[in-house]
Amino acid sequence: MKKIISVLFIFMLVASCFSYGQAFKIIVNQQNASSGSISKKEVSDLFLKKKTKWADGTTVAPVDLNANSKIREDFSQQIHGKGISAIRNFWQQAAFSGTASAPPEKNSDAEVIEFVQKNPGAIGYVSASTKPEGVKIISIN
Repeated sequence: MKKIISVLFIFMLVASCFSYGQAFKIIVNQQNASSGSISKKEVSDLFLKKKTKWADGTTVAPVDLNANSKIREDFSQQIHGKGISAIRNFWQQAAFSGTASAPPEKNSDAEVIEFVQKNPGAIGYVSASTKPEGVKIISIN
């Protein structure tokens, strides 16, 4: 019985390690001049519109997956350190004060990719299993 419990415990521990991996990829328009990596703080600042220009002066155009997306929840937790509801509250306050509006929401990885392809300053995220074409993948350092 102890062996079974030990094996189950080890299995659960290993499984939990895999579930905390990055479930998404950051993508930008192919014309984006950024290097191949970006810090977590910079990604957060770009998505929260605290930073509104890329290094070359292009206006940043973030795009989110819809609020029901598991990938968006993972992104919000890993990048902002907050859940979707806290981020929505942030945007409600920003809209009320007139300082900014939330990024557009898309219903699928394909729609995010299409948005990023069409907008030179765009930044988005898609599930880690997606193989996006026509965009540049940026790693988080």
